[in-house]
Amino acid sequence: MYQALYRKYRPRTFDDVAGQEHITETLKKQVVSGRLSHAYLFIGTRGTGKTSCAKILAKAVNCAHPVNGNPCNICPACRGIDGGSVLDVVEIDAASNNSVDNVRALRDEAVFSPASVRKRVYIIDEVHMLSTSAFNALLKILEEPPEHLMFILATTELRKVPATVLSRCQRHSFRRLDAAVISERLDDVAAREGLTLTHDASILLARLAEGSMRDGLSLLDQCSGADPIDSETVLSAMGLAGTRRTAELLKAVSDGDSLAALTIFDELWRQGKDPAALLSDLGVLMRDLLIVSVAPKGGMHLISGAADMETLQRFSGRFTNAELLRAMQRTQEALGALRDNPSPRAAVELCLVSLCDPSLGGGLPELLARVSRLEEKGVCAAPAAFPAEGPEAACTPATSSMQKPEFEPGFAQEPGFPPMPESEPEDVSEGGSQPGPQRSDGDSAPAEDIDPAKAEAEPPSGGGAPAESASWEALVSAMKPRLAVGIYSLLTDPLQIMGVFSGDRLTLHIAKGFACDMLNKQDILAQFRECASGLTGRPIFVDVSEMDSGEKLATRSLKELERFKQVKFI
Repeated sequence: MYQALYRKYRPRTFDDVAGQEHITETLKKQVVSGRLSHAYLFIGTRGTGKTSCAKILAKAVNCAHPVNGNPCNICPACRGIDGGSVLDVVEIDAASNNSVDNVRALRDEAVFSPASVRKRVYIIDEVHMLSTSAFNALLKILEEPPEHLMFILATTELRKVPATVLSRCQRHSFRRLDAAVISERLDDVAAREGLTLTHDASILLARLAEGSMRDGLSLLDQCSGADPIDSETVLSAMGLAGTRRTAELLKAVSDGDSLAALTIFDELWRQGKDPAALLSDLGVLMRDLLIVSVAPKGGMHLISGAADMETLQRFSGRFTNAELLRAMQRTQEALGALRDNPSPRAAVELCLVSLCDPSLGGGLPELLARVSRLEEKGVCAAPAAFPAEGPEAACTPATSSMQKPEFEPGFAQEPGFPPMPESEPEDVSEGGSQPGPQRSDGDSAPAEDIDPAKAEAEPPSGGGAPAESASWEALVSAMKPRLAVGIYSLLTDPLQIMGVFSGDRLTLHIAKGFACDMLNKQDILAQFRECASGLTGRPIFVDVSEMDSGEKLATRSLKELERFKQVKFI
């Protein structure tokens, strides 16, 4: 009868256990020295060797001729334990024997001396599934066990084991196995079974095993019908899209092409690919891109290995870190909702559409994306008013830089702005009069009071560059090609940021929260400093001042009312 590969190639000695040398060496030394504990607790994820090591330890302590701490596997005790004929070595599944009655029966049997071996060994798998009463019944015999008794407990969830049990056991933590260790073992098993396993397929199977040797062998067993076993065979058997198709999907997302993304997903859906696995692979690829972006030198060992460096470099510059974070969060939310969703296809399609067009959502990131998209179309752009050309220009009175308003309409007056001059509103109602002498329109500005040549030669007060070269609007326009669309959209919102030039300093008043987190960074401030210095023609220092958005909104409304009072209706 055919036997599954993970059972056929189960380790029989401590030396056969792969990737857990920190545990196997300790147990071997304890067997050689005879300093054995009465209770062991093996902790780790599935398929890392907990139950295998428990059975090996049970054979080693009862072996007639142990070899350097390993069981010989030829004596009657070793062969009886392997065959299941030794009744003094008992393996119990706590998931199905978790009642207090089961533990009481075990406790009553444990006091009897073993019949054919030196020690009676109880291997309790998934011990965290025992009930509270069952744990309490087990405590007494764990605290004062007979000489011939040994308990080996195994669990995947340490937090569910009571502290009173933990304190009575010798704990050993099993690690997740590296993909290289699993791949090497798969190559060895495939050679013994006469299977043709390519290197790429071996690496892919090891990655899909997620640190579990048992899962890796089961996946190899699932693909063993093909000859040879290559990457395409594995992807087809597992219902996965593969790195190439996932990269094509991510490219459609980066281009904002919803049609291409939905078309690729439709093809994968018709091929029977798992939608949850597709979103998971997409999230892993974006995670690798984020790690390469934030840690280009020291983070290479942290990437999953699902995509090669050529694929990752191809996406370099297509996403900002903030965009990757938002896309990963959206993907994780879709994965969480996919489990209970009766229509998984629609759920994945909604996720892909929202990734391609973030403006469709209702949150702040989606709002920023929408503003940026409108600016690109010219809807929200506010072009500066240029003086008219031609004959009409002679009839239009020019406003000199000395007569320029203190602040632009719609912008809040911050502490960095010079104060507005106080003036009384002019009464334009019928019969209204203004106290004090008044001039007619012709006497409002005597010619001898203003020297036009001197007015053009004198720079504005403040000792800085001319206002045209040091205005906040000019700086924002110059920063547009340097920043991502989402970051640049913040500069166009006066409620989020406002810049004030004062001599050789540029003070950025940034709203607390999201805007400050995105703009108060060294690389962004360096762009401000470089761009402002280029506009003014001299070195500019950049300062940052945080402000509350609510306060700024209130200030803006008040200043606009004060400015409205001084408007003369003609």
